[in-house]
Amino acid sequence: MNLRFLGFLFSFGWVTLATAQETPDLLIVNGRIIDGTGNNWFRGDVAVKDGRILHVGRSSGTWAAKRVIDAREHYVVPGFIDVHAHIEGGIFERPTAENYVHDGVTTVVTGNCGNSADDLGAFFRSLDSMGTSLNIASLAGHNTVKRLAMGLGNRLPTAEETTKMESLMRKAMDDGAVGLSTGLIYLPGMYSKTEEIVSLARVAAMGGGVYATHMRNEGLRVTEAIEEALTIGRQANIPVQISHFKISGPVNWGRSKETLRMVESARNEGLDVTIDQYPYTASSTNLAVTVPDWALEGGLDSLRFRMKQEGMRRRIVDDMVKTLKKSGNKDFGYAVVARYAPDSTLNGRSIADINVAKGRRKGPRNEAETILDMLRDANAQMVYHSMDESDVKYFMKYPFNMPAADGGVSNGRGMPHPRSYGTNSRVLGRYVREQGVIGFEEAVRRMTSLPAQKFGLADRGLLRPGYAADIVVFDPTKVSDRATFQQPHQFPDGIPYVVVNGKLVVDQGRHTGMKSGVTIRKK
Repeated sequence: MNLRFLGFLFSFGWVTLATAQETPDLLIVNGRIIDGTGNNWFRGDVAVKDGRILHVGRSSGTWAAKRVIDAREHYVVPGFIDVHAHIEGGIFERPTAENYVHDGVTTVVTGNCGNSADDLGAFFRSLDSMGTSLNIASLAGHNTVKRLAMGLGNRLPTAEETTKMESLMRKAMDDGAVGLSTGLIYLPGMYSKTEEIVSLARVAAMGGGVYATHMRNEGLRVTEAIEEALTIGRQANIPVQISHFKISGPVNWGRSKETLRMVESARNEGLDVTIDQYPYTASSTNLAVTVPDWALEGGLDSLRFRMKQEGMRRRIVDDMVKTLKKSGNKDFGYAVVARYAPDSTLNGRSIADINVAKGRRKGPRNEAETILDMLRDANAQMVYHSMDESDVKYFMKYPFNMPAADGGVSNGRGMPHPRSYGTNSRVLGRYVREQGVIGFEEAVRRMTSLPAQKFGLADRGLLRPGYAADIVVFDPTKVSDRATFQQPHQFPDGIPYVVVNGKLVVDQGRHTGMKSGVTIRKK
């Protein structure tokens, strides 16, 4: 019998598991089922066969199954979907992606912030050949497309280069990209005009994709950046996803009502715009973002050349200090090194501390000099403590907001942002159970069906017969993040079982080594 038709019959109660004569591979019984719709939990069982959900709901009699899990007093929910990931490099080093799956993540959307694999077709084929513990979809990165077509220069593209970018974007969509991403604080996207992005977004729209953006600014000029994102959505007729929605810099704290009002207004006008967020007051990106855009033209090698010129170096420092003060920060103490390859002793230390340790006097100018000295040898991954908790909680209440880690596959090195280990468990533990910002059913909807719908991930995000069997079982009384900024490499508590395409990837809290993930390509 066709599995989808069987699921249809199940959903109307016209056939039972016994009459269908199916023996499940996995049976999860006595759970409190949250199906991903946002509806209240109900008690029941979930049966899995051949990687698909066979049955959801109350069952009569005793069923034989290859494996039975008693989920009594645990929630049984769809696998979490993280729509903002950067796993391009790390997944090949660690295809089991423990930091994600232990947090309940079964699917990620990578290729964010304008950076994706150069050739998505080859990327997907490599993943399929290797096998992973996660399902993986990808956006096509604007910075990647632009770099391949015209390098890293600060100039307008020629007509020929525009045509090449559109051709590369079209190929990426044909290869299965779920849309276009931009990272407009990074090279070379920072030099792009809105019209250039609209032209590529139109290509993505024709392929049924979305536009996901790391905007040009999340601080003083955040409203201008939001308006640009909305304009691109309107002109390209494409759904918009605003990445890691936040308010950065002490001088901007409290503007969350203003910025979210812009999103709500656009939705009311008919634009499909949604947001994602990580539940922390610190962000994470590279050290070079502290340097003015003009100084980065051509990449780090060009920056290093400019730094050797005394007048040019002074101008760079002047701009760095000016931007710092405008944000409301007194010094660079808010910037903490996550990983610096040339000197691992700097990991976990702030720029202010490093500056003093190098024998310089305290103060932003000397700290800017210290940053340039570090960039002379290598870029660094950083953690920036730049947000306010009240803004974080205000955004979290918004119903069209998805938790997303903005992380990568961890290799256990350095002092990375803890969001790569604990984003979902932190939402469920801290903001649902402890603070009651939202409820469990609503949090699960934001982690499952909302991202699946937005990014066109068919057959995922809900516990429904016929859907892919991506399932998480968690204890609502215990689920919590353990990763901290001081000790980030710690898996969460309270998530004993994670199923990916019908296979147990986490069993009684331990990763099984199973690599049952698949690549998800837009059709």
